[in-house]
Amino acid sequence: MITSVGVPKEIKVQEYRVAMTPDGVREFERHGIDVFVQTGAGEGASFRDDDYRAAGATIVPTAADAWAQQMVVKVKEPKAEEFGFLRPDLTLFTYLHLAAYPEVATALLAAGTTSLAYETVQLTNGALPLLAPMSEVAGRLAPQMGAHYLERHNGGRGVLMGGAPGVQPAKVVVLGAGNVGWNSAWIAAGMEAEVVLFDKNLDRLRWVDQINKGRIVTLASNRGALERNIADADLVIGAVLVAGGRAPVVVSEDMVRSMKKGAVIVDVAVDQGGCIETIHETTHAEPVYELHGVLHYAVGNMPGAVPHTSTYALTNATLPYQLELATRGVAQACARDHALALGLNTHAGHITNAPVAAFLGCEFVEPGLALA
Repeated sequence: MITSVGVPKEIKVQEYRVAMTPDGVREFERHGIDVFVQTGAGEGASFRDDDYRAAGATIVPTAADAWAQQMVVKVKEPKAEEFGFLRPDLTLFTYLHLAAYPEVATALLAAGTTSLAYETVQLTNGALPLLAPMSEVAGRLAPQMGAHYLERHNGGRGVLMGGAPGVQPAKVVVLGAGNVGWNSAWIAAGMEAEVVLFDKNLDRLRWVDQINKGRIVTLASNRGALERNIADADLVIGAVLVAGGRAPVVVSEDMVRSMKKGAVIVDVAVDQGGCIETIHETTHAEPVYELHGVLHYAVGNMPGAVPHTSTYALTNATLPYQLELATRGVAQACARDHALALGLNTHAGHITNAPVAAFLGCEFVEPGLALA
């Protein structure tokens, strides 16, 4: 059993989410597990230190104090300045995205840290329960961000998403009909844009079509259809995911060149490497860049823009898994819960997730063998 949990303040640029709410602290305290929250960790999400104290947490002054606990829960992957806190007797539970951040994998392996990634916890039906909440938030944000940058004073074409009576609305192309893509398409359609949703899974497209009754155009993904629609798009939203691996590139640089001047790309998949060939990660401080006359928005932590909402959405999903790890210990929790076993990415210097190992070119060790 893990008896102490640390909650450090996130240090990624303009990342305001926090990995545990005061209600989460109360649940840990109820199980006899002490929670140590770095001072100010919740401020960006509108949680005061006093809120955590009232729930039973100990407020600690430094990141080192929070990282000194047996288990650390975070929102984003460790940054280089946090690598020194990694150690063999630490269990880290956070978003890792090791395929996109191989330097984090290197640090975890060198330190021998046990790490579990929210994004690779996977149910038997293929669902990703800890990725889904942030996918939903990011998906709903994507059309909002796209609409903002389509405004002329922000560098866009000067197109209103819903058009106006007698005026054609914006054309929005969404790549992928998973949680991100479906939510993006739904919100864009609600803004009265013309929406085209691509996916290779015809059953998923049937489901979207039935739900939306034709308000969203669904198309099977192939190169010719993508080329035609992207060239005509005002806004392209990338929402392609491979669990644990790098997102496949589905929009080539030539396709980007074919787009209208002032069109906008929002690649939500950038934290998995991105599905647009011309994409590179940006921050909330400098969210866009222009290439081939097209604005690229590629913030790797989009839900951090709405930290109060996204913290609740994330922790509603992560808290039961955090408690399972803490009350049972990593080995027993992973043995009992196959979804958590798939979440295990590193242990004792080994990569324990098959897609991550394949992408990084490392040897894969089964979680059960690594933990034995």
